[in-house]
Amino acid sequence: MLDKIALTLLVIGGINWGSIGIFQFDLVAWIFGGQTGIVSRIIYIIVGLAAIWCISLLFRDTGEEVADDGLSRHNA
Repeated sequence: MLDKIALTLLVIGGINWGSIGIFQFDLVAWIFGGQTGIVSRIIYIIVGLAAIWCISLLFRDTGEEVADDGLSRHNA
């Protein structure tokens, strides 16, 4: 559950950074009262913490990797 929340926050942060890069428009700052507003700063911190959490996803063994040897594994 925490992984999905962190990934959702990263998507929101990525969309915000994309809007800054493409349109020079900071959506979070616009919604929450400027980049120096306390709510904006809290959101920036939460998104940053989510990014740090998601670093662990890169190194976590989920056991979902499946070897593809090109053979069908269906039993008829």
